Amino acid sequence: MNRFDFQQLAEIRLKEAEILIENKQYDGAYYLSGYVIECALKACIAKKTREYDFPPNRIKNIYTHELSKLVGEAGLRIENSLAEINWAVVKDWSEQHRYSFHSELEAKNIYSAVSDPETGVLQWIKQYW
Repeated sequence: MNRFDFQQLAEIRLKEAEILIENKQYDGAYYLSGYVIECALKACIAKKTREYDFPPNRIKNIYTHELSKLVGEAGLRIENSLAEINWAVVKDWSEQHRYSFHSELEAKNIYSAVSDPETGVLQWIKQYW
């Protein structure tokens, strides 16, 4: 995987999450919305490596699904108060949510926090990927 793969996956997963919300498939929409941010953060990490490839397995801290760890490994700090509010919605996402049920409100909240074109977490990350 390289930076461009992660960027493309983030965009694809965002579209898929939108489609799932439109079709009232909230569990999958919730999960994919968080996955968008995981992919975007891994694109930022890959950008810091030779030829934009994702680093080898020996750097264990980046082979995680924990968004707070990934944001740290990417070297990012939220400095926009509106993006900070959205980060508070997204930061506790976990790959384990694929086994959970989520309400319409939960799914729409995380999707909006990720996708808002001005203050969304993805928009904030795109400055660095």
